[in-house]
Amino acid sequence: MARAPVATTVATPVSLKSARNTAQREGRSLREKMPRAAHSAWKTAMRTADPMELLLATGKNRLRELLPLRYGRMSHSPFTYMRGAAAMMAADVAAGPVTGIPVQSCGDCHLGNFGAFASPERRVLFDITDFDETLPASWEYDVKRLAVSFVLLCRDRGYDATTAREVTLTLLEAYRCHIRDYATTAPLDTWYAIIDSEILIRTAPDAATRQRRIEFEQKARRRTSDSLIGKLLVESEGKLRFLDQPPTIAHLPRNGKLEKSFRKALERYPQTLSEDRRYLLSRYHLADLAFKIVGVGSVGTRCAVALYLSDGGDRLVLQVKEACPSVLAPYAGKGPHTHQGERVVVGQRLMQCASDIFLGWANDDEGQHYYVRQLRDMKTSVAPEALRGPVLFNFADMCGWALARAHAKSGDGARISGYLGNSDRIDRAITDFSLAYADQCEKDFAVFKRAIRTGKIPVEIEPQQT
Repeated sequence: MARAPVATTVATPVSLKSARNTAQREGRSLREKMPRAAHSAWKTAMRTADPMELLLATGKNRLRELLPLRYGRMSHSPFTYMRGAAAMMAADVAAGPVTGIPVQSCGDCHLGNFGAFASPERRVLFDITDFDETLPASWEYDVKRLAVSFVLLCRDRGYDATTAREVTLTLLEAYRCHIRDYATTAPLDTWYAIIDSEILIRTAPDAATRQRRIEFEQKARRRTSDSLIGKLLVESEGKLRFLDQPPTIAHLPRNGKLEKSFRKALERYPQTLSEDRRYLLSRYHLADLAFKIVGVGSVGTRCAVALYLSDGGDRLVLQVKEACPSVLAPYAGKGPHTHQGERVVVGQRLMQCASDIFLGWANDDEGQHYYVRQLRDMKTSVAPEALRGPVLFNFADMCGWALARAHAKSGDGARISGYLGNSDRIDRAITDFSLAYADQCEKDFAVFKRAIRTGKIPVEIEPQQT
């Protein structure tokens, strides 16, 4: 795929060039202690935790009644299992070679967490979209998890080992080459860099890809609060309210503990917004609130949707979501933020090219931490079943590009680039790791299914949506 050029400054001061060269040399020097080929290694013997015990441990602070649904969503395939087992993979990556070059890590960097959303200027951007596990950590945590997710998706879609390898190499080459480009870019230019629909359409490698990207942009622009009418929102007795669709979405008992928790967080959260955005939010009032289950790995956390209306009946839908400690914390440290909602918000702002204007955080009176964002602001993703043929390769390239931009924005791209180098040696090593670790995920999935059959892990399977 043709890569979009990265904007560079007209002239770079000699001292700045020297600093970049020094950072690149430091990155290259790390190869002496940790050869790039070492990243290919994975063996079960490297493990420091039991996958089922760790999975059960991550559910201890969640709503217990929803855990069977979480495990049910994980039980469809090794790919869905991997999505819910971020804690296990974090432990496994930490047990292997880690350079320690820090970035703001996504923490749960799989292909399902990339997609489109709106910038404040209403441009359709492509970037990482989920930051529940974000934390400062070494770049390997994100790159390896993303690569493994592509291998597992290829297997899930019936592709052979050769195709899975080629797709993963495409992802890793894109990451390495774009990191190299950003390493020569001024920090301010990197901060301004975006990946939007205009760039993606302009750089499409062929007419078919260009048309798909045009259609993807059009789909994103349709996904606003207006598109929720009849699906998530209905009119009842002259009032707009959320449509109960248990267990996915349901109203909570009025003045119940959980409803009070959400309302308290929503009451406090505007204090974390800038003054102009607090004023904008004040033009709306809270009209309805409902509990909502989202994702795979997030099931069991406290999450709600809040309908706000202006005096003229205009709609704004916010999501208030519990923020728990990152799965990376045992290995990368707790990070600078004691408030987990603030950790998520700051991490998102550091990694994304532009973030939701209503992004903020708060806590209730019981010590639960939350973050708040818009529920649907042109946010969309590519369905896994659509990732076939050229679409799969193009998507892998786009994800590698987006991750490189996020890491370069929040970390030292020159040091990472110095370590990665210009050859495909690191690409091949991490691809070998990804194939081996995908085998491990399949073995873990088999253990998970046995635990379900024996009753160690309770499961609730949702009915198929019609």
